[in-house]
Parts: sequence; C-alpha cells; structure tokens
Amino acid sequence: MKPSLFHLPALVLGLLAAAASEAHHSFPAQYDIDKPITLTVTVSKVEWTNPHIFIYGEVSEGERSGTAWAFEMGGPNTLLRKGWKRDSLKPADVVVIEGSLARDGSNLVNARSVTLQATGRKLFAGSSGGDEVPTAGQKPSTPP
Repeated sequence: MKPSLFHLPALVLGLLAAAASEAHHSFPAQYDIDKPITLTVTVSKVEWTNPHIFIYGEVSEGERSGTAWAFEMGGPNTLLRKGWKRDSLKPADVVVIEGSLARDGSNLVNARSVTLQATGRKLFAGSSGGDEVPTAGQKPSTPP
C-alpha cells in the first residue's frame, strides 16, 4: 500500500508519542529508593520544562558543601496542582530537599519535598518516587 497524505497526521502523532516516551523514565531505573538523602541547597536555577522540572543548586552545609546538584521533580502541571508557582523558588533561596539518590552515583536526586528555609513552607515535589516522606526506618511508598 502506498502512503498518502491521509496517513501523514498519524505518522506525525506516532513520532511525537515515541519521542515523549523516550524522554520519560521509570523511577527505579534511575533512582534508588533505599538511598534517601536530605540536603540544604542554595538554589542557582529552576527549569520549568516538560516532562520534569529541575532545581539546580549548591549544597550549603555538611560534607557535600560546595558541590553542585540537580533535583528532578514532577511536571509543571503536577506541581501547579500541588501549590507551586513559577516564582515559588528564586536563585539564592535556601531550601532543604528530601529525595532519593541516583543509582549512577551522580549528583542527581529525585526530590520528594522542598522546604523553604526562610518560611518553613514545605512543598511536595510531585515525584515519580512518591511524595510521602519516610520516617526513620520506613521506606516511602512507590506508585504502582
């Protein structure tokens, strides 16, 4: 069967869907739920892009002080529903981020929550690893 212009929209939609699914990954493939981390970070940049928002910043205390990290959160729509606004974080804000470390050992965290140090306001990160913050000895629930 010879392709026609009738098939073009279906082809374009198929290619777009493939590109979107390639950009998305599963939580357990990239992050280790058994390696929770809490870091105090001075924000350098926030990227509001699909499919995930990223916070970039420098750890400001502890043994990792002075190192640059990236924190992956949910998508823009998810965060807006959880109370975030595009200006919720600005460069130089100090935040405490709780999440799970990347499996590859890089300075990458899947964030579960972000607490603004100045106000104490805690926002959940719409993480693919779940928003529940574990207590000592408890693992957060992961979505099905």
